[in-house]
Amino acid sequence: MDALTLFGLFAVTARLVTYALEDRSHWFVLMFAASCALGSAYGFLQGAWPFGLVEAIWFVVALRRWHLKAMGRGA
Repeated sequence: MDALTLFGLFAVTARLVTYALEDRSHWFVLMFAASCALGSAYGFLQGAWPFGLVEAIWFVVALRRWHLKAMGRGA
């Protein structure tokens, strides 16, 4: 397994774990956003730009959800 594949595996695993834990704390929502950013980077690095673009959009959506939860407005 090459380094790029390991990076991608880490990114999607982090995304899965942080998504499962989102209800516990708004910090998990922020970590989910970060894992989406990692997934986006992975998509672009491997040449799958549609995947990278969709992950970048999820990053923005998750950041907004984190902001709303951190402000106590829910999401």
